[in-house]
Amino acid sequence: MKAIFQQTKEQRKRLFNNYALLAFITVLFLLLVVGCSSSSQSETETAQESSKQPIMVQGPMPIEAEKFAERLKDVEKEKSGTFVFYKGTVNGYPVIVAKTGKGMENTAAATAVAIEKYDPIAIINQGTSGGHDPDLHVFDIVLGKRTVNIGSLKTEQRGENEGIDATEWKPMDLMASEGSAGEDPDAENIRYYKGDKDLLQAANAVKDKYKKGKVVEGTIGSADVWNNEVDRIKWFHEKYGTSVEEMEGAAAAQIAKAYDVPFLGIRILSNNKVNGDEYNPDTAAANQEYVYEVVEKYISTLPSE
Repeated sequence: MKAIFQQTKEQRKRLFNNYALLAFITVLFLLLVVGCSSSSQSETETAQESSKQPIMVQGPMPIEAEKFAERLKDVEKEKSGTFVFYKGTVNGYPVIVAKTGKGMENTAAATAVAIEKYDPIAIINQGTSGGHDPDLHVFDIVLGKRTVNIGSLKTEQRGENEGIDATEWKPMDLMASEGSAGEDPDAENIRYYKGDKDLLQAANAVKDKYKKGKVVEGTIGSADVWNNEVDRIKWFHEKYGTSVEEMEGAAAAQIAKAYDVPFLGIRILSNNKVNGDEYNPDTAAANQEYVYEVVEKYISTLPSE
């Protein structure tokens, strides 16, 4: 009888051990399934993000680009030539911040490289600018309903010792034809690049969130020229309708137009010689904060799939 009881006890022990082993294997299997499922879901989400066309935000100098880049999630830094691209996400949507460098040539090249390399769904060129409109002040922001190259000019015919008169210079549209812009009368027109209506709508939708100045639609002028002559600035304001001037936007707009990529310039006044407002470097960061709001709003209007 004792032997039978001992055998039954041993059987119960083996049975318990078998159940414990089975339970452990079951839990291990479930953890493996959950882990694989989570990993698969994460990989799917990453694949979905990478399949979306990114939004490109451009800034010429570190002060005009890196504050925005700091707000991106999962940032990766890439370089092409001297151009730096910060790849990340905003609210799960891919956004790339491009540090283009100063000037029209740098910006045109950086924009072309970015379009070929990243295929952006839209481009926002943003940064600081000098005021042309006396009604605008430091920390006011101009949304580029139009962007124009104010450095593409043709002078009048004047011989030696006949002097210089910049007020007689004419606009020169380099996109008017494939012939000589200097000889083509159709080239003596001002070419404006219109801001994308959907980007403008997103920018206007969040302008009340900006509290450091007013946000207005206007004309952004660009050239590889730094104008300090007040009468010259007034001449551009009257002839071209410029609200501000900077050194990049029109180049980016021209390349974006060539590739049919939606474009908008957003520029904050860092100074205004027309009304005596002095330079304030804090404007660069303020503009990037506002542009971040614009990007969030624009993302919310895009299809989820």
